[in-house]
Amino acid sequence: MNVTALVMAGGKGSRMGLQEEKPLLKVGDKPMIEHILNALKEAKKIDEIVVAVSRHTPKTAKFVESLSVKVLETPGNGYVSDVRYAARRLKPGTVLTISADLPLVTGNIIDKVVERYVQCGKPALTVAVPIETRERLGLRGGYVLEAEGKRLVSAGINVIDGRRIDKIELVEEIYVIDKEEVAVNVNTPLELRIAEHLFARFCKGG
Repeated sequence: MNVTALVMAGGKGSRMGLQEEKPLLKVGDKPMIEHILNALKEAKKIDEIVVAVSRHTPKTAKFVESLSVKVLETPGNGYVSDVRYAARRLKPGTVLTISADLPLVTGNIIDKVVERYVQCGKPALTVAVPIETRERLGLRGGYVLEAEGKRLVSAGINVIDGRRIDKIELVEEIYVIDKEEVAVNVNTPLELRIAEHLFARFCKGG
């Protein structure tokens, strides 16, 4: 199965209140998007990596190109709209979409997501984390959903059959991953500080 990883890096990042483009904010010694690209390169189940940028993230586009990673410019009209635009252009068999604000995700986690998608036999999969895990870290907000009687928050990682990208509704698998690495989406200065704290702790092996 051919899997294309589509990194969504075209948002304005207005909640950060900073001049810097959000994908280029550093966690540890590297921009967030570089951490994600490294994880995708380490993953054994990913065949191609494409970064979707927009007019809002020109510096991100240049940075990604300097790493010899393919860039695709989207209209920048919103996450879902840009995912569909990119998928139509790329025409992938299977596409794994991941937000550019998940700097702690690892290659191993990516592989487990793809494996679960293959096993479930459904055309779509959404990764979610228990809301309690996010609250324990001091994180608030996020898209809340319910599955098997649990309150979950969408993690910003999805897998979909690229041939069905324009379908309004698809039967989907909810894959719950109770890991801090998946729980942290950096959308605010507080979340950036939390990501930096966890990154430093992981690097120390704690």
